Amino acid sequence: MTGVRIARPILLVSTPIGVVLGLHEAWRLAGPAMAVLMAAMLSVVGGFVWMTVRTIRREHRASLEAAAAVASEAARSTTVTGGDGPTP
Repeated sequence: MTGVRIARPILLVSTPIGVVLGLHEAWRLAGPAMAVLMAAMLSVVGGFVWMTVRTIRREHRASLEAAAAVASEAARSTTVTGGDGPTP
């Protein structure tokens, strides 16, 4: 499990470096048009990742709010009935 502790920082540092080096190589090998196309592609992919993360966070927040509402309703019905459940 200790390998995960070092892998995350390495990925967080090496990924942007690799992207910059890839854009530089695209510029060097195929000219500025290829670098611009690659940057546009990276922007689109980054946008989709951002939208996915935003959706996951929104749905998670909604599920937490729903669970809190259910717990609040359960606590309210327990206090109203005296804790023994509904009265007949």
